[in-house]
Amino acid sequence: MTGTEQNKEPAPGAAPEQPSQSGKAEQQPVTPPPSADELQIQVEEARMELAEFRDKYLRAAADLENTRRRAENELANARRFAIDGFASELLAVRDSLALACSVEIGADADESVVKMREGLELTLKQLDSAFAKFGIQEVCPQQGERLDPERHQAMTIQESSEVAANHILTVVQTGYLIHDRLLRPAMVIVAKQPASADAETTASEA
Repeated sequence: MTGTEQNKEPAPGAAPEQPSQSGKAEQQPVTPPPSADELQIQVEEARMELAEFRDKYLRAAADLENTRRRAENELANARRFAIDGFASELLAVRDSLALACSVEIGADADESVVKMREGLELTLKQLDSAFAKFGIQEVCPQQGERLDPERHQAMTIQESSEVAANHILTVVQTGYLIHDRLLRPAMVIVAKQPASADAETTASEA
């Protein structure tokens, strides 16, 4: 093998020879900028998406506010009307105390009876004070007041020439409210027009 055919060893520390490049480097295709119409379409699409997101946000905020208000109202009602059942049971006790206090005692009654009466009246007064503290109030319509189906319950109907028809003639039992909620309707007797008046009205119309 001749000296020209032998491969030359690179000198120590010399950089390796780089392969020669034949031809020019390939160029990447250039994307043309969007046209004005395309930009306008993109802007309109962005505006529509923004409007949609804003609408969703407003709806979600409104739902959240409604939920918060409902929760506050339910909590407030739970606090206000937590004693509904207990108060309803106490009404019968109050009725019994009032009935006992309404019994008349003679001047010659025994001292123990008088003291018992005083104790009943004091207990009734304390119970009424507790009712007022917790928003419990009487529903006691006056004679001649118009019947209110929301607060009054008609026990029966009686003819009356003094009270107008569909108006209260007599209160049989007092009703009660707790704040603005009905605990017990007032039991009443409702007046109606006398039969003689009905006959006169019919004759005058004929």
